[in-house]
Amino acid sequence: MDHNQEGSQTEVLHLVRSMLYSAAAESQWIARAPSLATHAGSLRNLLEPFAEIASHVMETPNRLSGKISGILKELDVGALHDRDALRKLVRKMPKGPRDRIVRSALRSFFESEDLKPYQSELIKLQAHLERRGHKAIILFDGRDASGKGGTLRRVTRYMNEKHYRVVALGKPSAYEQTELHMKRYIQQFPHAGEIVLFDRSWYNRAMVEPVMGFCTPKQYRQFMNKVLDYEESFIADGKTTLIKLYFSVSKKEQQRRFERRQNDPLRAWKLSEVDLQAQDLWDEFTEKKFELLRKTHTEKTPWYVIRSDSKHLARLETMKLILRSMKYRGRSRTLDISANPEIVIPGDRELRIMKRERRQHGKAQR
Repeated sequence: MDHNQEGSQTEVLHLVRSMLYSAAAESQWIARAPSLATHAGSLRNLLEPFAEIASHVMETPNRLSGKISGILKELDVGALHDRDALRKLVRKMPKGPRDRIVRSALRSFFESEDLKPYQSELIKLQAHLERRGHKAIILFDGRDASGKGGTLRRVTRYMNEKHYRVVALGKPSAYEQTELHMKRYIQQFPHAGEIVLFDRSWYNRAMVEPVMGFCTPKQYRQFMNKVLDYEESFIADGKTTLIKLYFSVSKKEQQRRFERRQNDPLRAWKLSEVDLQAQDLWDEFTEKKFELLRKTHTEKTPWYVIRSDSKHLARLETMKLILRSMKYRGRSRTLDISANPEIVIPGDRELRIMKRERRQHGKAQR
């Protein structure tokens, strides 16, 4: 083997290892991987998820994942060092699938590295809020499969768990349905020095509930008439920041993500009753989004629409928006936190876009 071939193979091995760790993190395997990586005797446990990883990045997953599983069975990984086991695995893989995994590894690696400076700044912001006794409420709303959950995980990945909470409330109980709609959300509000991120918020009453018939027209109107008064009272203390994010995915991309959920046992749990009807009710959700922006976007409590067909750009721009929304000590003066106007759309601008689409096409597109 000449020097160039050896260098190329070393690079492939490094990228495959990066792919394994990165993809493992996405599917909850990383909880075990760091400790396993330090124990040679557990190498098989570390490598076996590779077949599962391949099934999510390959065009023909069943044959490739089966092939990788077969290769793993042939390997006596207990007698091999980490590097040698990976080398043998890569050598046995077909060139086409191997190249696709390497490309996927590169993309995953660089996207992860791209977020880290902003995740570091979020830690500074969190520490500043703690020192000053300030609070932040961040709403993650929008269409189904629009990337809210993935963005939440990236935003909070390195934060101090003692000073933030992700709140995802389920269907209200029969008792809660007799109470004020806002009550169960207010009960989750942050204490001094804390950030609370809502994975869907009280704005369910403005979107999902009226479209799906989960609330009455009267309840919808009452909510829309009163919600701004509530929100202004939330921030009246001067120490609370409210950030309202609406994640907007195209109809075509939403359908692609739904199909992936249907065919992926690790994502099938995400499919809900609402998801299964989201495509058929696309125009109804679009109309409710229009009313949402028209009635609840104000200078004091603005909406920001996040275009999320590109998950990575949506995650990056969300972090930048949060960092722009609050002043904090120690902010990097060299890090670019300016908005990408193609991804972050202020609510009033989105409203103008939707009005123009209505005139041109008879209805808004997203």
